[in-house]
Amino acid sequence: MEQRGQNTNIVVNIDEKISWGKAFLLGMQHVLAMDLYIAPIIIAGLLSLDSMNTTFFIQMCFLAAGLATLIQTIGGLRLPVVQGPSYVPIGALAAIGGKLGLGAVFGSLLPGALIIAVLGYPLKWFAKAVHKIIPPLVGGTVIVIVGISLMPSAFTSIYSAPGNVGHNVLIAFVSAAVLIICILLGRKKKGYGTFFRLVSVILAIIAGTITASLFGTIDFSSVKEASWISFPSFFPFGKPIFNLQAILTMIFIYLVILIETTGTWFVVSTVTGSELDEKRLNRASVGEGIGCFVGSLFGGTPMTGYSSNAGIIAITGVASKMAIISAGIILVALGLIPKLSAVITCVPEPVINGIFGVVCVAIVMNGLKVIQNVVIDDRNMMVIGVPILLTVGTIVLPKEILNGVPDFANYILSSGTAVGAIATLILNLIIPQERRKTTSTNQESLT
Repeated sequence: MEQRGQNTNIVVNIDEKISWGKAFLLGMQHVLAMDLYIAPIIIAGLLSLDSMNTTFFIQMCFLAAGLATLIQTIGGLRLPVVQGPSYVPIGALAAIGGKLGLGAVFGSLLPGALIIAVLGYPLKWFAKAVHKIIPPLVGGTVIVIVGISLMPSAFTSIYSAPGNVGHNVLIAFVSAAVLIICILLGRKKKGYGTFFRLVSVILAIIAGTITASLFGTIDFSSVKEASWISFPSFFPFGKPIFNLQAILTMIFIYLVILIETTGTWFVVSTVTGSELDEKRLNRASVGEGIGCFVGSLFGGTPMTGYSSNAGIIAITGVASKMAIISAGIILVALGLIPKLSAVITCVPEPVINGIFGVVCVAIVMNGLKVIQNVVIDDRNMMVIGVPILLTVGTIVLPKEILNGVPDFANYILSSGTAVGAIATLILNLIIPQERRKTTSTNQESLT
């Protein structure tokens, strides 16, 4: 087991046991702070699903996220990683569904998921590729890029949420302020400090929700209308259709998602002080593939590790896998009990995104920790700086331009994380290393 607190703020390590009551509370914090239902809502709209199928689709994505989280945490990566629907394949799934129907959508997901799993075992190619092309310079930069690419979505969601913009900003401010105060109070290692650190996200959600209720922006009517139990079934949206073009498109998308989720694994590794050795990376690839495959069987979309949850681990200081396993169980329950999933979707967007913004800060700071010992010469400045520039450029890219480029380019340009991560990998490979002079030689030249 890693040494507690060594270069991290972790107070409970990944293999340490905690009570199931505390694990449930912490797991609920992870679930509440995620915007799991946003990607399914967008995809359902693009696929023209009716209200009943949209609700069921969201439930199945909750179920898929829970199953994928359990698979990855218990048997795959074996680090505290929460899985959720990726935003990367939204455009591809909409295009496939619009042209070939829902059967082709889910038929295209299955082969790509299996290929991702095979890259880990039996081929064992994934870990070799990661160790060869992702040194600390690249890994740390990707973590920073993950945090930066997520920040604008928090603000956009606050501004575009239903209701008065000024009210939404205030709700988000209260949520973020309470979280920050709890983090600062949590610096005290004993007594009330531990309490505020453990329940910081819950307190922020409660404070934000109460604030939102004062402006009348909370609507629980969907909870009343939702049923209590809804059992899953294989291929609920129709028999899968295996179209070669759709399959090849999704294989490419899965590889982009794998790059994205590898960035999340680096975040979790840094936050928890855990080593990403070859065996763990290969297991992670298998876990990612199997999780996506199982989720697709029940009508879910491709899953990816959520960096926001790594930020929550950094904030609470609890990295125990028991908390993440509890989050996975809660997500499965949300997929089976529509009333519970309806309650989650009733938490106002400004509340979630006010908290999300602070979480993004934690992610960026952990990325900077990884690269703080890297010598920032001209080469490394370009490897770090240019991908960040491209990430920001991708985030602000007008939608009209996206609609005018070929599909494969659209899929990449739809994700600032993917663009930044790919750029970091390429620049680190093509820009030659500078020859370093010894310290004594440098000192002589100065004199």
